[in-house]
Amino acid sequence: MSGFSDYDKYDGLGLAELVLKKEVKPIELVEEAISRIEKLNPQVNAVIYKMYEQACQAAVGDLPDGHFRGVPFLLKDLAASYGGVPLTSGCRFFKDLVPDHDSELVKRFKAAGVVILGKTNLPEFGLAFVTEPELFGPANNPWDLTRTTGGSSGGSAAAVAARMVPLAHGSDGGGSIRVPASCCGVFGLKPTRGRNPAGPDFGDLWRGFACEHVVTRSVRDSAAMLDATAGADTGAPYWAVPPERPFLSEVGLNPGKLRIAFTAEPFFGSRVDEDCIKGLEATVKICQDLGYEVTEAVLPIDGKALARAFLTVICCETRAFIEEGEALLHRKATYKDFEPSTWVSGLLGKKLYAPDFSKSINLIQRASRQIGEFFERFDVLLTPVLASAPLVTGASQIKGFRLMAMKFLGRLNAGGVISKISGIGALAGEAFEFAAYTPLFNATGQPAMSVPLYWSDKGLPIGMQFVGRYGDEATLFRLAGQLEKARPWFDRFPPICAKPV
Repeated sequence: MSGFSDYDKYDGLGLAELVLKKEVKPIELVEEAISRIEKLNPQVNAVIYKMYEQACQAAVGDLPDGHFRGVPFLLKDLAASYGGVPLTSGCRFFKDLVPDHDSELVKRFKAAGVVILGKTNLPEFGLAFVTEPELFGPANNPWDLTRTTGGSSGGSAAAVAARMVPLAHGSDGGGSIRVPASCCGVFGLKPTRGRNPAGPDFGDLWRGFACEHVVTRSVRDSAAMLDATAGADTGAPYWAVPPERPFLSEVGLNPGKLRIAFTAEPFFGSRVDEDCIKGLEATVKICQDLGYEVTEAVLPIDGKALARAFLTVICCETRAFIEEGEALLHRKATYKDFEPSTWVSGLLGKKLYAPDFSKSINLIQRASRQIGEFFERFDVLLTPVLASAPLVTGASQIKGFRLMAMKFLGRLNAGGVISKISGIGALAGEAFEFAAYTPLFNATGQPAMSVPLYWSDKGLPIGMQFVGRYGDEATLFRLAGQLEKARPWFDRFPPICAKPV
């Protein structure tokens, strides 16, 4: 199989420019991407469903003249329906589900000209901050194969980090673009709520907590893809105010003298490792050197109450997803169809009362108002993405007696007993220790990005989170463009692909 050996010297826009100039053919790019997936995926386990035949047919066909014409691309196996291709959501229950249509976002990806080669690994329902599903097995971090890729877009981030593709689809309901971007040393932006379409199957995702976009190696690829996909689709319940100009044009602009607040104080967790503190301090110095006004500040929130409220909504959404799946597949779900933690989350969601759900949404929305006032004083907030470097694979899994008890109570459908033994508050205290900084901005709907600016002494990437005002991706793209020039990361290769494939 022929290919294009300089493939990883270019980002997506760079490859598309070569196609436009007829210096390389889309099929050559696709063949190179397939070669890399076949060589590296046995180690990384990023790609869980291959669409090589469709990809090769598309590559030699009449591709749309979008920003990314001919560029290889991967879809996360969650929410993004591709007609005729399984959509498992990382779950045994849905392993045979095959949608008969494309989601609106997939239509827009295709219109951008990308060639879709397959689907990427994820935790069941996208519920975990690590990608270790029972259905597909764990995805492994290209920087250290014993470490997590993060979750839930872990397969996509690993594939981009390993140079299988220059960019890949992701979704973010609590940090699921930013967390794996941090773990894998790539760029990941969560757009503003309502920026990208969720139809036709959803009005919004997780009551607006979740949204979809991409993980990339370059800032400009992220901006260009958002230009290609942003905007309301038919019947959208709400949408973000359109930008003043294309996001791609923002990347090279000077953001001006930004007022940047920073904090190491975790919002939903209780501890932060030294490596993340060092990364934050180094990033503060970079921002100061760029001439920004940088001030330490603490957000006026009750983190414990917000964590409980956030998890309450997620448990209810998990139960709804299970029951909607039963209707779609015309069969009753049992504990055998799901991982224990997913099934138990659904049982808790079933036992919660409607007022619990409404009160949680109300509390989150009040907190969003407070955070909105905070952003009247600052343009950007800087934090670590995570409370630690990428975890060792399996470190966050429930084990021993707790796992046995969870399985036993799950078999009994004992949601009430589980609620009394370890209520939402206790679960929330554990759920967000690793991803202590990201879920807050799914609740508020603000744009936030993970920028790969720091590596630990062990060579592990540790991303820094920058959060903007609601609807203000433009400022983040301007800032990210400057950071990319000040501390370039594009040519940092993980060990498994430090030499040409």
